[in-house]
Amino acid sequence: MMKLSSKHSALLILALLIAITPFFFPSSYYFRVGSLIFVNGIAVTGIVILTGYAGQISLGHAGFAGIGAYACALAPVHLGLHPAFALVLGAGVSAVMAYLVGRPILRLKGYYLGVASLGFGILVSMVLANERQLTGGPDGIQVPDLGLRGLLKGWGLDLNNSEFWYMLSGLALLLGAWLALNLYNSPTGRALRALHGSEIAARTVGVDVARLKLQAFVISAVYASVSGSLLALQNKFITPDVAGFMHSIEMVTMAVLGGVGSVLGAIFGAAILTMLPQLLTVFAEYEMLLMGLVMMLVMIFMRDGLLPSILRLMRGKDT
Repeated sequence: MMKLSSKHSALLILALLIAITPFFFPSSYYFRVGSLIFVNGIAVTGIVILTGYAGQISLGHAGFAGIGAYACALAPVHLGLHPAFALVLGAGVSAVMAYLVGRPILRLKGYYLGVASLGFGILVSMVLANERQLTGGPDGIQVPDLGLRGLLKGWGLDLNNSEFWYMLSGLALLLGAWLALNLYNSPTGRALRALHGSEIAARTVGVDVARLKLQAFVISAVYASVSGSLLALQNKFITPDVAGFMHSIEMVTMAVLGGVGSVLGAIFGAAILTMLPQLLTVFAEYEMLLMGLVMMLVMIFMRDGLLPSILRLMRGKDT
């Protein structure tokens, strides 16, 4: 009997969870929450590549999410593109911006890199908020409908809006996770992990450190852009908050909470942090306090993240 590799096992687990979970949803509202988890999961998978694989820190990745979101809002109106092609355009623009911005700032290290990337995110957010005639300013802007539900209905698959976005964002997450897991054991992925361990040692054995850092930054920017585009298309409305500082912090927190060195762990963190506000609404004004307490406890007692720590405890009990 063929043994599944860890990559295939992770993808199988993720696919089963996406497929089986809807059978336990009591209402269509949970499809909405699920699709938000998948959209956030795409963004944090990019953070895993940048931080978990390459060991680089970015506090401004929401800027790329903003570029992707507003590409889907503006390109159909001003360029006549279908929203799906606008998503691709947004990813391309984000990749170019990440390349141009990454070349100078990736020469920095540690918190200097984090602050420089934060500056980029704030700059994008300010442009989106101030260019009222183009972006609608702080009030936001409408996003055209993707128009795929009608096509699926013609094929005999009649889904409501929440079910459609659950399915589409789930498939997008599976594709993103597959690409990230393939990268992990590729020559580039091994070089990125060597870079994470020690830049000096990686450079000594012939790794082009500057090029790899830039590659990881560009790839993670594309993930963030696709996440922003899917969020905009799903909500059919977008505001500059998608590129705001707090969204960048949410991305990093989700990845670190679940386990930034693991694709499944980061997606697990995205699920926890997306669902937690829904679960804590019964505590009203104490909601933010309890969220902060949960995150502090995880960081103190489960430093590798929730999922890796839980799996390690389970293996310990088995032995």
